Amino acid sequence: MQTVKAALEDALAAIDRIDAQVLIAHVLEVNRAWIASNPMHVLTETEDARIDMLVALRALGQPVAYLVGTREFYGRDFEVGPSVLIPRPETETLVEAALDVLRRPHATGPAAPSSVDGEAPAVLDLGTGSGAIAVTLACERPGLRVVATDASREALDVAARNVRMHACEERVELVHGSWYDAVPGRLFRLIVANPPYVAAGDAHLAQGDLRFEPGRALSDGSADGLDSIRAIVAGAGEHLAPGGTLLFEHGYDQSEAAARLLGEAGFGDLVSIRDLAGIGRVAGGRRV
Repeated sequence: MQTVKAALEDALAAIDRIDAQVLIAHVLEVNRAWIASNPMHVLTETEDARIDMLVALRALGQPVAYLVGTREFYGRDFEVGPSVLIPRPETETLVEAALDVLRRPHATGPAAPSSVDGEAPAVLDLGTGSGAIAVTLACERPGLRVVATDASREALDVAARNVRMHACEERVELVHGSWYDAVPGRLFRLIVANPPYVAAGDAHLAQGDLRFEPGRALSDGSADGLDSIRAIVAGAGEHLAPGGTLLFEHGYDQSEAAARLLGEAGFGDLVSIRDLAGIGRVAGGRRV
């Protein structure tokens, strides 16, 4: 019979150690520390077969997050699958920026209101995907109300399960539609988005996990990758309450272009925020 140690050694011939540990831990429903502490645990035939299958799929390039069905984001687990982008650590920079805005006094009201006028949700999350941003904001700010949109019904199904998983059903409203088409006439204190921003033809789209993630969540097909950001910036003024803020994630080389688009649209108090790697990752501004 195969032991955990032997299964790990076999897996290391095809994939790296962390991926192997995560896959074995997933099959055994334990954590990675348990794997290290119990090397001589004997696997059942079913467990051994499942590990072999997952290792083979990972060796072919399948993302670990899709194989195990979850990814941690901002300290919480979120369901993911091929219909949604895998949440990444750099997107936590956007969440931090949003939480900072929500902590400040609003130009037209008290600090950190849960809504714009007592009824309307305060935050709009455009292109929510798995719902990781919307759910995280709702969990971090009890009482906050969020509208999360996506053009993909399959993505919204995943987001709905994550909303239920984190008990946010009464505070996160999911709406189907492309960008602002999903929220005609509605105003928000804060708009956040992690839109597709990879330029069409970028070599990275054919590498690593990106090969398996939904193309529409990575690139909008524009030559510079900025068409979605252009649409979000152009429409934000009609959906922000006076003094409201727009924040969005962008590519590693798009900081200057993002600032230019915001300035041309009349936004003030522009910000450019770097992620933990020191790369410009989030841009934003205030409706004046």
